Amino acid sequence: MDALWSTLVASHSPQTIEFTGTLLIQLLSFWLPALGYLALDFLFPAFSQRHKIQPPPKQPTAHEIRHCVRIVARNQLLTSALHLAQIHLLRRGAPSYRIAGSLPTAGELVRDIALSLLLREILFYYSHRFLHRPYFYVRIHKQHHRFTAPIALAAQFAHPLEQVFANALPISLPPQLLGSHVVTFWVFLAYELFNTATVHSGYDFFRAKAKMHDLHHEKFNLNYGSIGLLDWVHGTDQLGKRRE
Repeated sequence: MDALWSTLVASHSPQTIEFTGTLLIQLLSFWLPALGYLALDFLFPAFSQRHKIQPPPKQPTAHEIRHCVRIVARNQLLTSALHLAQIHLLRRGAPSYRIAGSLPTAGELVRDIALSLLLREILFYYSHRFLHRPYFYVRIHKQHHRFTAPIALAAQFAHPLEQVFANALPISLPPQLLGSHVVTFWVFLAYELFNTATVHSGYDFFRAKAKMHDLHHEKFNLNYGSIGLLDWVHGTDQLGKRRE
């Protein structure tokens, strides 16, 4: 793997490696599983209905799903365009993450991902909870909560400002602040995107993770975070602890 990575680094520019690899991770770890979850309804309807968290009357219509696909595709184009702008304009061609001739060590990978998870929890929890303030909820975040019974693609069904500041930056910024290897960022990104697709999927295949976020979409005022740490700290892991 080290030899393959060294060849890749020697034969492609850092900008090409960062942008192309990041886009590929987004396609494989978000779009592919999200569309896979969506396909369960059509390919295996009986299995799908047995495992859906919320009942059929609450599920989105075909028209709402098509609209969701269009908005999420727009947000993908937005974040990709901003990524290109960051590399070529803000950083003047310098990569956002460390691109060295060797892969990160296992210790570095585990350390940076653990720290990134904590930083992401802080950034996401407070930005998400901020968007639940009435003024910003009505103007920005309400769009995301249109799906009271969410589907996987609805993880990025959001206002452009929310997509940038609450969805993209809490994931991309922590590894940048840590000076992480680009491969470490890709592993972290893949985990976060697959996780957000799963918790919005409407299916509870992974130890109540989806139920926690599904309840947020149904009740609005609990489970704001990603890993649950700050929800536990602030008491927003239980319904009725607080009111907006």
